[in-house]
Amino acid sequence: MRIVVALGGNALLQRGEPLTSENQRANIAIAARALAPLADHHELIISHGNGPQVGLLALQGAAYKPEEAFPLDVLGAETEGMIGYMIEQELGNLLPKEKSLATILTMIEVDPADPAFADPSKFVGPVYVKEEAQRLTREKGWTVKQDGKHWRRVVASPLPKRIFEIQPIRWLMERGVLVICTGGGGIPTAFDDHGLLHGVEAVIDKDYASEFLARELDADLLVMVTDVPAVFVDWGMPTQRAIRSASPDLFTRYSFAAGSMGPKVAAACQFVAVTGRKAAIGALADLASIIEGQAGTTIMGDVQEIEWALPEK
Repeated sequence: MRIVVALGGNALLQRGEPLTSENQRANIAIAARALAPLADHHELIISHGNGPQVGLLALQGAAYKPEEAFPLDVLGAETEGMIGYMIEQELGNLLPKEKSLATILTMIEVDPADPAFADPSKFVGPVYVKEEAQRLTREKGWTVKQDGKHWRRVVASPLPKRIFEIQPIRWLMERGVLVICTGGGGIPTAFDDHGLLHGVEAVIDKDYASEFLARELDADLLVMVTDVPAVFVDWGMPTQRAIRSASPDLFTRYSFAAGSMGPKVAAACQFVAVTGRKAAIGALADLASIIEGQAGTTIMGDVQEIEWALPEK
């Protein structure tokens, strides 16, 4: 079975942990132990998040003049390489030596006319006092919004339009290579009026990018790994319930947090609705059981009524 596994931020950094190389590697080693046994039985493609890593690079860049900071597409490329390297190494230490792995820096085309550019909403980079944020707005054309007591830059989060490296990804897969790609939603790029490709100051949602990748590769299953065991209704309330399985239509009965579970549910439902195949959402520790349909939340088209997971005893 061909499976795209999208690793959430918890696969790289637990909530509240300092963003050190040691912590990232320790968490990636845990993820590798969950992924390695599946590589013997399935064709795996791995994508991952990069939000904290891009944030750290942006903070490091703030040590220089703000106007000299590296653009977001370059930061995305840097983090794709760094995280891919760690995943390759930790998986390589567990898999047979003859198993090949490759990280592909993945450029994804976005549409400059995407409505997201009219209302940037994705916070990126360090915090500023109001006066500094206003200066950067004037000098660099940034959009800034208030984030708590401070001000931060916001950028658009457009939908993915094309994966430029899809052919080499397919070629590698056909030769048995385990591919790591589309990290952090991919590197956002667009063509200018002269037909030249350039980076875009935007952040592509990693869930939608992983879903797009799964469709492009004709994956049998899309698995979104997060830090909760399933999709919950009434999350954090005494009435919370975990969904075991449901169809995309059944999910429309409920709403989910825009900054966390919402994009995952929307992307998973889109994959199922378009392809007729399955998607799943759940915790890293349950990955093998999620693939077997025995844990997490499975989204598939032929479910007539929501199946609720039994509460833990």
